[in-house]
Amino acid sequence: MGMPCEVNSILKLKPSQGYPDQLTPNIQYQAWKEDYRIIPVDVPIPLVNENWIAYADVIIEKLIWEKKQTILFFKIHRIYQEPFHVK
Repeated sequence: MGMPCEVNSILKLKPSQGYPDQLTPNIQYQAWKEDYRIIPVDVPIPLVNENWIAYADVIIEKLIWEKKQTILFFKIHRIYQEPFHVK
């Protein structure tokens, strides 16, 4: 028996999942993703919106696997001067 999970190196969020209304460094945000995700913790990774546009790097400080969801706690590490398409 195994645990189904997905490995991500980019944090892609919709507004309904907790994409921040305003990107402010050093404020802790909370978001969630469906299913179980393996995501790097304590290192900067890109934050992209639902259109695959990257606006910032975030550092995930904590993640919780619970009830077929991954709950994330992260801070904005760096805001890009110019957003760019990742995909």
